[in-house]
Amino acid sequence: MFESLSDKLGGVFGKLTNSGKLSEKDIDAALREVRLALLEADVDFKVARQFVKNVKERADGEKVYASLTPGQSVIRIVRDELAQILGGEAVEIARADKPPSVIMLVGLQGAGKTTLAAKLALWLRKQKHPVMMAACDLQRPAAVDQLNQLGKQLDLSVYSEEPSSSTPVKVAKAAYKKAADEGVHYLILDTAGRLAIDNDLMGELEEIRDATSPVETLLVLDAMTGQDAVRSGGEFNDRIGVSGMVLTKMDGDARGGAALSMRSATGVPIKFIGVGERPDQFEVYHPDRIASRILGMGDVESLIEKAEVQFDTEEAAALEQKLRKNQFDLNDMLQQFQTIKKMGSMTDILGMIPGMGSLRGKFNPKDIDESQMARVEAIIHSMTMAERENPTIINGSRRLRIANGSGVTTTQVNQLLNQFKQMQKMMKKISGPGGKRALMNMLKG
Repeated sequence: MFESLSDKLGGVFGKLTNSGKLSEKDIDAALREVRLALLEADVDFKVARQFVKNVKERADGEKVYASLTPGQSVIRIVRDELAQILGGEAVEIARADKPPSVIMLVGLQGAGKTTLAAKLALWLRKQKHPVMMAACDLQRPAAVDQLNQLGKQLDLSVYSEEPSSSTPVKVAKAAYKKAADEGVHYLILDTAGRLAIDNDLMGELEEIRDATSPVETLLVLDAMTGQDAVRSGGEFNDRIGVSGMVLTKMDGDARGGAALSMRSATGVPIKFIGVGERPDQFEVYHPDRIASRILGMGDVESLIEKAEVQFDTEEAAALEQKLRKNQFDLNDMLQQFQTIKKMGSMTDILGMIPGMGSLRGKFNPKDIDESQMARVEAIIHSMTMAERENPTIINGSRRLRIANGSGVTTTQVNQLLNQFKQMQKMMKKISGPGGKRALMNMLKG
């Protein structure tokens, strides 16, 4: 997400921070490069121009040229202004006074509405809200089957009717009644899309809207379509009245300009983003956190939230007791690795750690071999329970047996054991007095 833009901005600001004292001419030259980087990232030219103007005015007003760290001051201003054009603050999803709260998903065909409906339903359920999905897309072949299949896979409730004998409005009304009868808090309507905006599509959406009075009408947009997404966003908003947007396929967008332009161009907040194909690769949109990621400053808050979702409370309590007694073993290490895998790719996780952006060129998170984690699991699974609980008993012959059993070399087994020792030391530090502060300091570098 925003990789290309992040690389370019990192280069620009690297020059500023390495220059020491800066002149107004230096900052003007840097802002010209920033403006060019934004345009290359497919940011609307009006948005890019206003952004650079705002940064320049603040830099002049705060007299950053005379400050002790002018480069850092400019980056701080850029981060603040970037967060503003991205939307300012996260906007919470609305809820009706009386359930069900209807969320209507709208958008063009191919934007990923049906998959998004399941992701949103899963996210709402994790927030402890009873949720139901309704298959109102009777236009696209197999759309109803797709939503039912997703519901079955994720154990989510779905209301649907036979497409040949029903209408989208009829399905929406019946789903609303069923949700109300069952005390469902949120009802998500998956509506039909078209390859292009037309009167038939808008008329159908207006009928559903008028019949169900949604608290949220979320426009689902494919981030990879760039400025076309911005234009269609304006059209949907003018006709239907959109309360928020969801950008899908953010993980595949090398330029990312659509997100940067969206709020400024339409006035409608982005509420969620899809960052991968898995059902759990779905995030609340936090403009300030996205701005930090773009500038290579990491995103500790999102990293902690991902960890909180995946770490089981009882397991965490048991692990804490083991740490306090200095009993952390290879079984625990294996469990932590498996939990980290559920949080997403190592590339995504490392991108949230502050300071990783400054290592671009020396170290690229994409160079990480994700299979290394599978190798670690294979090595530990090849150990006996006694060896996992007490790795100090692993001698030369045991190393050879473990290596043969996991299809690796004895050198790789030694590397894992050394890695385990380092992890043991780190866990001991975190479990001691001021452990949480120590963890935050490690994350912040």
